[in-house]
Amino acid sequence: MKVIVRSVRIVDKISPVNGQVLDLFIEDGIIKQVGNDINATGIETIDGNGLSVSPGWVDMRVASRDPGFEHKEDLISVRAAASHGGFTEIVLLPNSEPVVHSKDTLNYIKQSGRGGLVNLHVAAAVTKKTEGVDFTEMIDLHQAGAIAFTDGEHAVQNSDLFLKTILYLRPLEALLMNRPEDRQLTLYGQMHEGVTSTLIGMKGIPALAEEMMLHRDLKLLEYALENSTYSAEKPILHISLISTRRAVELIREAKAKGLPVSCDVAAHQLAFADSDLIGFDTNLKVNPPFRSADDTEALREGLADGTIDAIVSDHNPHDEESKNLEFDHADFGITGLETAFSLSVMHSGLSVDDIVEKLTTQARRILRLPESTIEEGGVANLTFFSSDSEWTFEKSYSKSKNTPFLGKNLKGKVRGVANNNKFEWFE
Repeated sequence: MKVIVRSVRIVDKISPVNGQVLDLFIEDGIIKQVGNDINATGIETIDGNGLSVSPGWVDMRVASRDPGFEHKEDLISVRAAASHGGFTEIVLLPNSEPVVHSKDTLNYIKQSGRGGLVNLHVAAAVTKKTEGVDFTEMIDLHQAGAIAFTDGEHAVQNSDLFLKTILYLRPLEALLMNRPEDRQLTLYGQMHEGVTSTLIGMKGIPALAEEMMLHRDLKLLEYALENSTYSAEKPILHISLISTRRAVELIREAKAKGLPVSCDVAAHQLAFADSDLIGFDTNLKVNPPFRSADDTEALREGLADGTIDAIVSDHNPHDEESKNLEFDHADFGITGLETAFSLSVMHSGLSVDDIVEKLTTQARRILRLPESTIEEGGVANLTFFSSDSEWTFEKSYSKSKNTPFLGKNLKGKVRGVANNNKFEWFE
């Protein structure tokens, strides 16, 4: 592969050419040259005027459904959705069938993604079948290449299991990811507990269910690390999908203590509040649920001050039979890979450079992935995009269409990706 992309703005805070408008010459998967007026004789040339380029984006939370639920999403379609969303690396949750609690299933997924345009990283389960009862063989899974450990869509409810997991993973320098939810408090809940849930007669999911579990997780992390040394720059615990003002405050307080903790927010969480569910649109049924407008504002504040480290898609595909139902019978989840960047541009309140940092440098730091930067001789793992372009989301490359954004006008468009000596350009 040889290609020159002309006049693109470099968005990479750790690159020596950050902020400059330059040409990129890519050959055999390597950035051969960065500069002005690169000789293009006999080489495919693309006019990138008005576009930006950054290191390839990383999504830390994707449900692929493969193996077991390939009618909802498979490893081919999830890569297509990821690349069109600008992601060259994605972390897949273990909630498949079978669950990723053995080396066989982990290796099946890793082999499927090897050498493709989108790198597939696999998070293995903490407990067998993600049932929260018996530990998986975490050392074997870590050695087999699991990038992190999580029960994915299920929070680790048992405090003793949670504490022992931290103690077990720490010598491996492995990452524990957990979504805080006290299932006893969310049982039968359909949406955020508040004025809107009362008005429309829906069982609510209280903010307290997230905040109590998060408080527990942070206290157990602090207890596990008592009288020991650690670096806050290398998180031991990552909190997925925070959604309330108090959750942001708890993370902020933990970081002020120097605890090795990080967290993320789903891009769609910034776009809606619970009042938007008044029309019973099942595409807006997510977990954690859309909270109050005040909570949403707190998420933006947490992104701005660095309390929230990363933005994720929380891509959660479901077929028509799982979503086209009465609201209380529909499954939770939105497909988000193709819209995460646009929603971040439109609703996060961050500059484009800061959004990119949440999708690249910060995600890589948390996951212990090698640093990626735009420089001569560097690997061409890149995302090309326009933060100003307006577009209509008319076609999804996911097998599932459970998104409220199809047919809607969005701002911020991905134009191409490069990775593993492959290059794809989108109109």
